[in-house]
Amino acid sequence: MGPISFIKEYWRILLLVTFVAGALVALFIPGGIMADDSLVEDDEIDDNPTNIEYGLGLDGGTRISAPVIGMTAEDIDAGAVNEEDGSVDRERLTEIENTLYDNDEFELETGDARVSVDDSGNVHAEIFDPDVTEAQFAAALGEAGVDVDPDDIRNGVTEETRNQIIETIDSRINAAGLSGGSVYDSARLGGEYYIVTEVPDMDPDELRELLSERGIVEVVAYHPDENGTQQNETVLTGADIATVDPPEPDERGSGYVVPVAVDSNAAPGYQDRMNELGFTGEGVQQCSLRGDGETINFDHEGEEYCLLTVVDGEVVDAHSMGPSLASNMADGSWANDPSFQMGAQTQPQAQSLSVNLQSGAMPATLDFSQDETYSLSPALADQFKLYSLLIGALSVLTVSGMVFLRYRDIRVASPMVVTAMAEVVILLGFAALIRMPLDLSHVAGFIAVVGTGVDDLIIIADEVMDDGDVNSQRVFESRFRKAFWIIGAAAATTIIAMSPLAVLSLGDLRGFAIITILGVLIGVLITRPAYGDILQRLMTDK
Repeated sequence: MGPISFIKEYWRILLLVTFVAGALVALFIPGGIMADDSLVEDDEIDDNPTNIEYGLGLDGGTRISAPVIGMTAEDIDAGAVNEEDGSVDRERLTEIENTLYDNDEFELETGDARVSVDDSGNVHAEIFDPDVTEAQFAAALGEAGVDVDPDDIRNGVTEETRNQIIETIDSRINAAGLSGGSVYDSARLGGEYYIVTEVPDMDPDELRELLSERGIVEVVAYHPDENGTQQNETVLTGADIATVDPPEPDERGSGYVVPVAVDSNAAPGYQDRMNELGFTGEGVQQCSLRGDGETINFDHEGEEYCLLTVVDGEVVDAHSMGPSLASNMADGSWANDPSFQMGAQTQPQAQSLSVNLQSGAMPATLDFSQDETYSLSPALADQFKLYSLLIGALSVLTVSGMVFLRYRDIRVASPMVVTAMAEVVILLGFAALIRMPLDLSHVAGFIAVVGTGVDDLIIIADEVMDDGDVNSQRVFESRFRKAFWIIGAAAATTIIAMSPLAVLSLGDLRGFAIITILGVLIGVLITRPAYGDILQRLMTDK
C-alpha cells in the first residue's frame, strides 16, 4: 500500500494521532506550539512541568467585581457632528466638556468629565463624580446649549469607557509584574456592567489598592507670577509620557526617581513653557519644598520654582530644575532628546508612579461599596489541584471498569477507553495553547466530557454489535452511520443547551459550558470517527 493509499485508508486515525501529538507538544514542550519564549523564561516553570495555566480555584488569588462610578447622557444633540459627511467638530466637544468643568453647581477634578463620539456618530457625555445628581448634570449640559432631560440620564458609563478601563487595568497588572491576571466586563440583570479583575497570588487588600488608584499623573509647575504670587500650572500629563524606566534611588539626595521620556509632539511645548516661566533662568535649583514621606509641606518664604509630581490630585514630590537640564532647555537642544526624571519620596510611591505612567489613567473609578470579592489562599488551591487530579483519575478508572464489565471484550473496551482519554488530552492541549486558565469549573467540564464521550462510544459499540455478527465492511458502515446520526443529534442538542451559558457572563458556569462544548465538537469531528475506524478493523476482516 502506497503512502497516499495509506492516508486515504486511515485518515481518521491519523487525524486523531496528529491532534494528540500536537496536544502533547502544547502541554509539555516549553513554549508549546507557538514557541512562546515567555513560558521558558517564567520562574515558575520548574514548579509546573506542563504549560497549563491555572485559575483562581486551582492557583489561589483574588477576584474583585465592581461597577463603574459614573452617569451618561447618551446620543445628545450637541451640534458637533455634520450629518452630511460625518465630520466631528472637536472644538464643540471641548466647549461642552469645559462647561461641565466650569459649572457653579459642582466641582469636578481632572478627568471627571468626558464628551465623546462613538463609531456611529452619536455624541455621549459622561461624568464620573458620585456626588453629582442627574438634575445637576442636565442643567450643566443645558448651559452648554445641549437640551437633556434628567430622566434620560442613566447610571453607568459607555462601552468605550468600559473598554478603556479594562485595557488600563490589564496594563497596570502587567506593569506591576503580575502574570496570569485577567480583566473583563460582566453584564448583570438590569443592564448594569461590572468590571471583573482576577489576579493570582494577590490578597484582596492589595488588589483593591491597585484598582482604587485613578492613576492621573501630572507635572505641575509651581512658580511665582509677575506679582510674586505662587501659581500652579499643569505642564505635562501622563499622556505626554512616551517611555518609562523602572524606579531607582535619587543620586542627588534622598527619595527615588522614575526616568521618563516625553513624547516628541509634547516636548517642544514643554521646553518652551519652562523657558517662559523662568525655570531655566532664575528658577534653576530654586525649590526648597520638602516632604514627610507622604505629602509636601508648602509653608515657605520667598519665591519657589518647583516641578511637582501629582498623582490623583495628591502632590507626591517636589523637585527643582537642575543646571544641566535647564541649560539644554534654554538652548533648545533638550527637545531632541526629551528625557528627565520624575520624583517620588518613597520606593512604593515611585513604583506606583511608574505603574500609573505605563498603564495610563483610568477614565473612571470603581464603586467598591458594591464590590463582590472572592479570594482563595495558594495553599488551599494546591489542595484543590490535588483533589481535582484524584477525582479525574477516579472517574477514568470507574468508567474503564464499567466498560470492561459491560463488554468483556478487550477489542471493544480498550479502544473506547484510549479514545476517551485522547479526547481529554486534546482538550488539555487546546487549553494550554490558548493560555486558558483552568479552574474548578473546567475540571467539572472535563469529567462531563469523559462521561458523555464514553456514552457516545457505547452507543456506537452497541449499535454495531447488537444486530448480530459484523462480517463485512458494508454491514459495519451501515450500522455505524445509524449510530453516528444519533450521536450527532445528541451533540447538537448539548451545544444548543450549553451555548447561553458559554456566551453569558455567569461566572464559573461559563468555564464548564466552554469545556463541554469543545469536548463535544472534538468528539464528533475527531475521536468518534477514529473510534469507528479502529472498531471496524478489529471487528471485521478489513
